Amino acid sequence: MVSRRSFISKSAVVTAAAMAVPSVFGQNIAPVDSPLKGKKVLFVWGGWMGHEPDKCRDIFVPWMKSEGADVTVSDTLASYVNLDIKNNFDLIVQAWTMGTIEGEQEKALLEAVKNGTGLTGWHGGLGDSFRNNTEYHFMVGGQWVAHPGGVIDYRVNIADHSDPVTRGVSDFDMHSEEYYMHVDPNVKVLATTTFTGKYADWIDGCVMPVAWKKMYGKGRIFYSSLGHVASDFNIPQALEIQKRGILWACMSKYAPAESWKEPMYKNLKK
Repeated sequence: MVSRRSFISKSAVVTAAAMAVPSVFGQNIAPVDSPLKGKKVLFVWGGWMGHEPDKCRDIFVPWMKSEGADVTVSDTLASYVNLDIKNNFDLIVQAWTMGTIEGEQEKALLEAVKNGTGLTGWHGGLGDSFRNNTEYHFMVGGQWVAHPGGVIDYRVNIADHSDPVTRGVSDFDMHSEEYYMHVDPNVKVLATTTFTGKYADWIDGCVMPVAWKKMYGKGRIFYSSLGHVASDFNIPQALEIQKRGILWACMSKYAPAESWKEPMYKNLKK
């Protein structure tokens, strides 16, 4: 059995290799400018505090700033109507589990993303927000419905080894909530998990997306179900996938939309 220390050590090596930072005489040199350099980012946190949005804020906001982003931090959904997010921001990072979003706030968020502002988040902070708002769920591409067994051990499998978000990242283990979700069949799935029947025998063998890309209008959406609590990002692969997803989504207004049309049911015969 692989110890936790051995696993983390090996994972760090894999993640470092995946980043492919150039070096000279064994010393790292500065990579090319980050896609985040000069980007305007709005980080919105709040909602149910059990998912530690404040601690996750303290992981990702300093990193985005170190990459050159101009980050505005807000603990209110009113920022969606008060800050002209469609015109003033390149990316929204949301960490807001459950809660209620007002009509004008949701309208502003949907309009901003549809017109090209990127959107990203993780776990319940994006995938279990605003349970009564179906158009919001349509935008995100999925909605949490269960985590059988609560905090358990499970495996994450990389489904797409060529996409820049997951290229070079190995399969890895989590001790966290394994999200069972209702998912848009046309997202680009990057990583999955396979449920056992231990806690719900009728889902034994079900393969569930863990991380995906999608579009909503002109806006890039990246979502990962990892990150139940901030310490989940101590797993190097979980952190690296989320960082890379942020880098991809922040280019929503500056790079062409990717064409991946891979409907889940395209190969089914009538």
